[in-house]
Amino acid sequence: MSETGNGRKNWTRVVAAVGLVFLAVAGGIVLANANKVINKTEKKDEETPLISIGFSQVGAESEWRTGNSISIKTTFSQKRGYDLIFKDAQQQQEQQIKAIRGFIQQDVNYIVLAPVVETGWDTVLKEAKKAKIPVIIADRQVKVKDDSLYTTWVGADFYQEGQKACSWMEQYAERNKKKTLNIVHIMGTEGATAQIGRTKALEEATKKNGWNILEQQTGAFTQAKSHEVMEEYLKKYKDIDMVYCENDSEALGAINAIEQAGKKVGTDGIQIISFDATREGLAEVQNGKIAVDVECNPDFGKKIEKIIKQLEYKRDVNKEYYIGDKIYTQNKSISTIEIEKAKWSVTVVTDKIVKERVY
Repeated sequence: MSETGNGRKNWTRVVAAVGLVFLAVAGGIVLANANKVINKTEKKDEETPLISIGFSQVGAESEWRTGNSISIKTTFSQKRGYDLIFKDAQQQQEQQIKAIRGFIQQDVNYIVLAPVVETGWDTVLKEAKKAKIPVIIADRQVKVKDDSLYTTWVGADFYQEGQKACSWMEQYAERNKKKTLNIVHIMGTEGATAQIGRTKALEEATKKNGWNILEQQTGAFTQAKSHEVMEEYLKKYKDIDMVYCENDSEALGAINAIEQAGKKVGTDGIQIISFDATREGLAEVQNGKIAVDVECNPDFGKKIEKIIKQLEYKRDVNKEYYIGDKIYTQNKSISTIEIEKAKWSVTVVTDKIVKERVY
């Protein structure tokens, strides 16, 4: 072979070698770019922003409220994709208004408000609407001139809860051949939705059945205040048949005051009507000290989360969502509650029910 032929062969080898190098480099670049895309995707997943939620809680006035707070904190944790800013208002509306304005400044994705009272929210909710932050009302309701200021409400039908309790009272009076009932009323925080609904039901039933409400005072949904109120009642009235308490904390305060005064609670004494069905409340139902306890379920977290997910996907939501409730008694001497042809079965409290109650 001539030198020319060898030269061409050598040149061909050089070109081939360069080509292989080029392919290797190109392949490396492609692989590197691919890795960058993968890494970028993985990084993006890791850095997916949390949904920020500002929650203004009324306070911690009862075991029910504690259970409600636990439900919210458990549901809206960082592990589940949320950044929860939790503010306890300690029963003060001005603190809740301050908290909402703070949420607006922090530009949260959603505001959840458990209002201490129904009125006085128009101005601050207008500010939230202007900031385009959806507001979800929880538990108690709000009364505003423009209901577009909030997105939806989640809670219990407090008026119906009161009707259920009064239905039990009607049947009790009939079974015991009592033409009337002498009732002392320990109200919740005045102006709160639960107080308004439960009070309205009692007052309507009293008018309908000819009962006597001897006196009405607020116990502010607390055990200590209700104890004081019940002490006053016992000094004034000697013929009390029933104490209509608007939550279990009030019922516990009333029971303590009655027993300290040397009087009986339950079958052979003063009957206690209560709401919420907390663990302590249910234990007193089982003990026969609370005659009937109408449940008000505090587990709002999952329902609110479902609403938020609907809003995230730009889906319509209802204006109201009701949480279901049960009716608890010591026995089934009164087994069914009926209101306008609707019926509910009464649940007898057992050890298992009390132990399983988390609030």
